[in-house]
Amino acid sequence: MNGIILIIDDEKKISSLLSRIIELEGFKTLQAATGKEGLKLLKNNDVSIVISDVKLPDVNGVAMVKDIKLLKPYVEVINLTAYGTISDGVLAIKNGAFDYLVKGDDNDKIIPLLYKAIEKANLQQRVAELSQKIAGKHQFNTIIGQSKKLNEAIDLAKRVSQTDTTVLLLGETGTGKEVFAQSIHYESLRAAKPFVALNCSGFSPDLLESELFGYKAGAFTGANKDKKGLLEEANGGTLFLDEIGEMNLDLQAKLLRVLENQSFIKVGDTHTQQVNVRILAATNKDLKADAAAGKFRSDLYYRLSVFTIMLPPLRERKVDIPLLAKFYLKEFAIKSNRTSLRIDDKILEIFEKHHWRGNIRELKNVMERLVILSDGEELNLSALPSEFFELTPLQNDFNLQQVEKHHIQKVLIHTKGNKTETSRLLGIGLTTLYRKIEEYGILEV
Repeated sequence: MNGIILIIDDEKKISSLLSRIIELEGFKTLQAATGKEGLKLLKNNDVSIVISDVKLPDVNGVAMVKDIKLLKPYVEVINLTAYGTISDGVLAIKNGAFDYLVKGDDNDKIIPLLYKAIEKANLQQRVAELSQKIAGKHQFNTIIGQSKKLNEAIDLAKRVSQTDTTVLLLGETGTGKEVFAQSIHYESLRAAKPFVALNCSGFSPDLLESELFGYKAGAFTGANKDKKGLLEEANGGTLFLDEIGEMNLDLQAKLLRVLENQSFIKVGDTHTQQVNVRILAATNKDLKADAAAGKFRSDLYYRLSVFTIMLPPLRERKVDIPLLAKFYLKEFAIKSNRTSLRIDDKILEIFEKHHWRGNIRELKNVMERLVILSDGEELNLSALPSEFFELTPLQNDFNLQQVEKHHIQKVLIHTKGNKTETSRLLGIGLTTLYRKIEEYGILEV
């Protein structure tokens, strides 16, 4: 895609000639005679490339590269000069210039160079747009729910997101710890930098160390070349360590060093490397108890738990269950091209009584199953997994109503919800069975 080329040069003849050459290639150009005028045009126009003379009346063109990049990071800069020096060329590239050319040598080079710079600028713009799209999906206002406990957790996360404080996210499996970690990152000052997630339970101790810190060539059999660790990949951004409680004690000591002075040593190396990374961690374990029992380093625990956020299980967020169910219904209905699918209030009632040991992840899986197995335009109750109809234990086997409810439920499960057969086995009329199902609030199979 051809963009606008901004030419900044106080020599009008050179600027006009360069403008005509570039416009013959189909580009639109703008011209400025000073750095100040150029920056104003840059600010107010959709510029892709800046071609700037080094010696301008009011500013040095090499130094101005920093100002251009600060104003519009994805604009590429080509410096032109009548008297090129190696030191100026090195500084221009260091400041972020795409290239540095000597006037007179640029006639055959400028157009091919321009196309390369345009290609890079367009690529960076697409990456930036994609990053913004990703960031938009991982903000606090996209977290579904309105329960008091959830809102309290979101409020804490919002407060800490604007800092560089280490955060420990606590909660059962499936409560959304990674979702919170992503929201904290994308609403922080590090949002434009990488968010890197690592599940500590998914690797052996040696492999986890290599993944986290990287390694030098020859560190072990098969290490044929240097490899960056995730700490380096996350430099400037956020590293999220999920299931931190599964990390072994030796590796915990090395992580503690990162938290204390932002330094680490690659596997097989002897030199210390510095990083600038924020650590977020999560676990479904009681780390405080593990630290007291010697299963987790107490110094690391206290360093990680500077700021803790407890995420509530789904059974303590009953008001959020219908919202989540409808959200996932819409998601899976769109994927299966069945956008008219509806969820019955009876299913939502069953959902609110369910224990949800797998929390939000379990609910998501159940909704996907219902969409796949249901016919027509309404989700089928019979498509629910069998555990939704498992017999609940008697709380008081001397209470006649509880015994009767328990027995009716047992026979309904046996007959797979066939009420005619159930009434026959129970020796009661069908009307009586319906009345007792309603009276006792028995879940129908």
